[in-house]
Amino acid sequence: MSEKNVSHIKWMKRAIFLASLGKNTTSPNPRVGAVILDKNGNLISEGFHHKAGMPHAEAMAFNNLKKDAKEGSLYVNLEPCCHHGTTPPCVDKVITSGIKKVFISIEDPDKRVSGKGIKVLREAGIKVHLGLCKKESLDLNKAFFHRNLTKKAFGVLKWAMSIDGRIALKNGKSKWITNEKSRSLVHSFRAEFDSIIIGGNTLRKDNPILTTRGLKNPEPLRVVFTKSLDLPSKSNLWNCNKAKTLVIYDSSSANERYLSRIPKCVEVEKVSSDNPELISKILAKRGCNKVLWECGPKLATAAIKSNCIQEIITLIAPKILGGENSMNPLGDFEFKEMNEIIKLNDSHFNLIGNDICVKSSFKN
Repeated sequence: MSEKNVSHIKWMKRAIFLASLGKNTTSPNPRVGAVILDKNGNLISEGFHHKAGMPHAEAMAFNNLKKDAKEGSLYVNLEPCCHHGTTPPCVDKVITSGIKKVFISIEDPDKRVSGKGIKVLREAGIKVHLGLCKKESLDLNKAFFHRNLTKKAFGVLKWAMSIDGRIALKNGKSKWITNEKSRSLVHSFRAEFDSIIIGGNTLRKDNPILTTRGLKNPEPLRVVFTKSLDLPSKSNLWNCNKAKTLVIYDSSSANERYLSRIPKCVEVEKVSSDNPELISKILAKRGCNKVLWECGPKLATAAIKSNCIQEIITLIAPKILGGENSMNPLGDFEFKEMNEIIKLNDSHFNLIGNDICVKSSFKN
């Protein structure tokens, strides 16, 4: 690899690192970082997108310029926007700055941009180089890409279980299977998500709070999916001072008289069936890039069958619950042959005290 290519990679990786600083705050927007060099290849500015509604990475970098960028270069991990949103188009700023070269890692999947930004830059006489550090950039914004391409939120399913694969005793008791460190880790996990989904049964049995315990502001949207609407009149999720709550119900089976139990501060939406894909699409439309499913076996199984789950996080404790009737994390997929089973990829393992955390991905 030439010295020149090494330098280009160095600056693109810097842009990707800057983009990662907006890890939990940019939705529905992507994570973007930008680096500007002068005509001699010296760093003169950089920036990243902090939050939706705030300046984009390129705009922030141009606002932070230490000297003239004329005939310089810009490195950005995602195609600059060319449309008017809550902020002006970034391509306009690039063109008027006199920048001569733009290195872009990947095209923006948003149909308002998707190649149009690159075209505008090239038509303005700017040399555009595409594809540098593509894998790293795709990984950073995989949830944003998934939402734009599928119109569904990127789903992660999480459960905690004993070493013999049980999530609760026969009577439903499960506090606590994992250790305190694992439970604290779950709060930090939640900070990576735009919403957290549970089923009505989990709400009735566990009365969860479903927050990051202050690690993210605002807290992720808490979502309850119910087929019956038979929800308790008192619940931690009805306290909207801590976090917003949305109830989604299946109008084909729910008793709408129970709507009176739900406080006015809680949003309510109805769907036509119990297909989890409808939940995922509603959340994607609301701008949720990444959602965490902390639901029970029936909803979890249905979510996997509906392709709403892209990753799984499993916390395994060195405990034995035993019993054929103890609760499993998933229901029956009705597989008849081993070649029908679901195989996961890219598994990563971490020890949390005596517990094990396993993160795995579904095949693309």
